[in-house]
Amino acid sequence: MATTGRPQNTPFLSDGMPGVLAMSAALLILHSYLNNRYDFFRDEFNYLACARHLDWGYVDQPPLIPWLARLSLATLGDSLRAIRFLPALFMSLTVLLTAQIAREVGGRAFALICAAAAVIAAPSYLNDGAMLTTNCLEPLLWTGCAYFAILAAKRDDPRYWLWFGVVAGIGMQEKYSIAVFGFAIVVGLLLTEQRRAFLNKWIWLGGLAAFLIFLPNLLWNIHYDSPFVQLMHNIKAEGRDVVLSPLEYFLQQCLLVQPIVAPLWIAGVIALLIWRRLRPYRFLGWAYIVCLTVFIVLHGKNYYLAPIYPMLLAAGAVTFERALDRPRLGWLKPVSVIVILASGAWIAPVAMPVLPVDQYLAYQEKLPFKVPRSEHSHMGAALPQHFADQFGWHEIVSEVVVAWNRIPPAERADCGIFAQDYGAAGAIDWYGPAYGLPPSLSGHQTWFLWGPRGYSGNCLIVLDDRRARLEELFHDVELVGNSPDNPYALEKNLPVFICKGKKFEKTFAEVWPDLKKWR
Repeated sequence: MATTGRPQNTPFLSDGMPGVLAMSAALLILHSYLNNRYDFFRDEFNYLACARHLDWGYVDQPPLIPWLARLSLATLGDSLRAIRFLPALFMSLTVLLTAQIAREVGGRAFALICAAAAVIAAPSYLNDGAMLTTNCLEPLLWTGCAYFAILAAKRDDPRYWLWFGVVAGIGMQEKYSIAVFGFAIVVGLLLTEQRRAFLNKWIWLGGLAAFLIFLPNLLWNIHYDSPFVQLMHNIKAEGRDVVLSPLEYFLQQCLLVQPIVAPLWIAGVIALLIWRRLRPYRFLGWAYIVCLTVFIVLHGKNYYLAPIYPMLLAAGAVTFERALDRPRLGWLKPVSVIVILASGAWIAPVAMPVLPVDQYLAYQEKLPFKVPRSEHSHMGAALPQHFADQFGWHEIVSEVVVAWNRIPPAERADCGIFAQDYGAAGAIDWYGPAYGLPPSLSGHQTWFLWGPRGYSGNCLIVLDDRRARLEELFHDVELVGNSPDNPYALEKNLPVFICKGKKFEKTFAEVWPDLKKWR
């Protein structure tokens, strides 16, 4: 028996879907135009390096984003716009899927357009479409899971739970946090009438599908002694992340999806929990409560919950549409969409490279709020981290080139370049070949697993270390210089040393385990 919602045979291009398609296409064009304004983001160097070492897993991430980066390199090229095309496409598809969810739960033209506008205007999603990160695909995958769960409940067809499992399994190959959403859905089902789904084989087959898709990465993690678990433990022990109180966490959710839109998703949560028309989907309301609680208790970063909001915005848009279904209030429908999109345009420079940097700094000073920082080391930066980490890489590589040119050609085959973190290591790997630099070495994250690559350790160019420490390890330590200052960068003025004549008796391969840095 079908449940509350639009008829199953509704043509795709009916209601307001043509308008949604136009908005989605405009967003894709906007991202494609703006996405080369600054430079590569620190994490993008990581994914691009991993794309050249395809595997079933990496220390700080599952394999899907590196695989997609490899596909992008092979088909679209290596320009900044090309690398960031897929993130832009994923966010445009999220806009479409959000509108489709609004339709499935009973929305008409206004609800579809309002939900789409809310996703477009959210700074978190604008940022997700502006660079290649593990966040760029999350909203689409979480929303895809919600979509199939809604279809299973609406059409009383448990076979959709199999597709839920397929999408969830793909999500586990993209970012592990989707496991929290899956857990929350299970809790939500158990707390509502939809618990009957567990009496049918299809939800269990969906769970099996998710497990089998995730299995190669799970086996990889077991083989390497659970690198991601070690990484998370070390980050917590180090106290690197900013810990938010429950109220602060909630308020930052309002900022991430932007304050103008916050009433819409809050209404969506309430409607899912109490509105009779949305009763078949009540488990999604509970899923939000569970996810919010888990991330607060585990001190998750503020953006960990961001992928859940498209489904809530869809439910909120349907609720809003019903509230405005009065002759005297009809004029509020176009006005509200204009206000949402205008507020998105106002806040867009916070999330994507709309303005030149100097103009952005002036704009940032006029904002009525401070852009949140998720790590303590970012507090003093002029730019928020997602911008600051797009600067300074050319300066670092240029100083490494100076050091490399001082190495006699006969010695270069056994002279490695050692960086302390994947940002500098990845920049060297990306920009270095144009200057004849070899691939970098590092103990940070997955670079550690790639090992010393046969170097003896008797000659190393070392970035960002203390001279006194290096003199304990090498007979000859020369400071080449510091990377030129970039006032916008988080990493700047890095010292670059040439180190020769190792003092340690072990081979470099034997010393390598001591260089492990998973944090």
